[in-house]
Amino acid sequence: MTLTALAALVPLLPFLGAAAGLLLGRRAPGFVRPLAVLPTATSFVLAAVVAARQGTGDPTDAAHKLADTGSAPIYLALHLDGFAVLIAVLVGLVATCVQLYSTAYLRDDPRYPSYAALVSLFTAAMFLVVYSGDLMVLLVGWEIMGICSYFLVGHYWETETARSASIKAFLVTKLGDVPFLIGVFALAADAGTFRINGILTAATHGQLHHPTVIALLLLAGVAGKSAQFPLHTWLPDAMAGPTPVSALIHAATMVAAGIYLVARLLPVFTASAAALAVLAAMAAVTMIGSGLAALAQDDIKRVLAYSTIGQLGYMAGALAVGDRDAAVFHLLSHGAFKALLFLGAGVVIHAAGTNSLTTMSRTGALAKRVPDAMWTMGIALAALAALPPLSGFFSKESVLRAAEHASAGDTAHVPQAVGWTVFVAGLAAAVLTAGYATRLFLLAFRGSGPDAPDHGRQPVVMTSVLWVLAVPTIAFGGLAYRELPDWFGGAPLGPTLLTSVLGTGLALVGVLITYGAWKAVAATRLAVPAGAVVTAEGDADAEPALVEAEAIATHEEVYGDIAAADDPGDPGRLLLGRLHRHAAHGFHLDAVYGALFVRPVLAAAQLVRFLDRDVIETYVRGAGGAPRLLGAAVRKAQTGNIQTYLSALLAGAVVLAVLVAVGG
Repeated sequence: MTLTALAALVPLLPFLGAAAGLLLGRRAPGFVRPLAVLPTATSFVLAAVVAARQGTGDPTDAAHKLADTGSAPIYLALHLDGFAVLIAVLVGLVATCVQLYSTAYLRDDPRYPSYAALVSLFTAAMFLVVYSGDLMVLLVGWEIMGICSYFLVGHYWETETARSASIKAFLVTKLGDVPFLIGVFALAADAGTFRINGILTAATHGQLHHPTVIALLLLAGVAGKSAQFPLHTWLPDAMAGPTPVSALIHAATMVAAGIYLVARLLPVFTASAAALAVLAAMAAVTMIGSGLAALAQDDIKRVLAYSTIGQLGYMAGALAVGDRDAAVFHLLSHGAFKALLFLGAGVVIHAAGTNSLTTMSRTGALAKRVPDAMWTMGIALAALAALPPLSGFFSKESVLRAAEHASAGDTAHVPQAVGWTVFVAGLAAAVLTAGYATRLFLLAFRGSGPDAPDHGRQPVVMTSVLWVLAVPTIAFGGLAYRELPDWFGGAPLGPTLLTSVLGTGLALVGVLITYGAWKAVAATRLAVPAGAVVTAEGDADAEPALVEAEAIATHEEVYGDIAAADDPGDPGRLLLGRLHRHAAHGFHLDAVYGALFVRPVLAAAQLVRFLDRDVIETYVRGAGGAPRLLGAAVRKAQTGNIQTYLSALLAGAVVLAVLVAVGG
């Protein structure tokens, strides 16, 4: 079978699995799990075969014209290069692990058939984005992921939290997609084609007439999809969905799509220094702001959500300094350890009966109860903190190396100020990342106090998936930084002495400061508030997804909001001081958006309602009232009595006679 035929099967199989799952899920429940796992696993194997056959050779392109629009035709185009095939392998690996994990995590969920089908459709859409060589076809996958995220985040639609989160995720990402779509059309108009190869050729030869406008329009969509400031606020709230969905969104699909798009179209962005400056500023604010917010979160999944936002900021920073190799390297590395972190968090939530780190810190025996989760999450958190020799160290160092070179003026088309912005923000974020990673581990696994109720042994398939993902978390970086340059553009990706010393040193500073703060406040920890421990009492084998849904609902009820724990035993509170409450609320960006956009829109809607109901309808009713009154008067005159008619006729004749006499 040809390479292009194999590549075409990669997105097609999970799509067919999704269609079959939706059609047969209710009628033939025995086929649900095979239809969820087998097509995705087969796509993963095929993606690995495609990557092996493509290798480090020249890109492979194939195209079939779908529609002739009269200006820029639309092609069903396939483009395979080192970037595309490796990211497809990551997508396949994470999606397969998520589907396997979900067979146990949602084993008794009545909506599992539709859930599994949507996950397969989500996976197929990301494969389409990765392999597509035409922007319009890429846009199809881009939008399918948006609607899948809406349904999956709102899986527990019985809860207000999930309903609100799904609507928010959809609306915020659509807010970015509108200018993004305009940018795609403007780009095709300038380049004369939707084919990505043709666009890159036009950008390289300076044939784009409006590079700054186009780049900024595209960045709006990227900010929404990849949760970058200022359109990042949907991602922490999206944690209301099942944990496996969070793993898929954060590690290999939705949020990775925006970064991948910029990497594919990087010459379009490097054609505009202003666009690079905006991207660098966006990345810097995202890295530092998300790190501060993560230090203040009580929900374990919200900590991981903000960490994803920050790591995507690193990738955006690498792209801002013109190094897509470093950005994609960190994208691949991050995908492995972030999937591990989220799936490990699902095991922890099931074992503890709560997603509250404050509550976990007040219970004992959690580390002994879930040793697999403790060890694998410890490895993943160390990778997140970029401690050597784990994968996160090598990939994050490649980003800092790129920023260092740009700050020295060694990167063409990239202003030095952009390089310095990314470099300084990356170092500051290294301290914060190590700090919140250490805090999460200490609060989750080093708690003391009475043991929480035991929810039974964790399913083997869930813990096995954790160890599968631990392998690339440990080994990928050390192997990849030597091999990836051959797959990418040939530029070195290894760490430099300066960035290694600074990055690792600052990470260790973050670890030690957080550990010291944790020890300092341990003695002041308050007693557990009544009802704070969320349990599934009376059911030792409670379904993990049910425990998580109850934990989320009870966390909202007990704490009121994400900052209400106010626990003096939390090292984040000591480290952030007065900034803690603001950071816990995401620096009140939702409130700002509510004041700037939501309230004016609601006020305008109220005004329109008033004008429609009390002004326009008044005139309409008045216009209809006059004929009704005239009709009523005429109707009263039509009595049917001949004497009345003759009397009226005589009276009229007399009046006419008088008028004629007076006039004469």
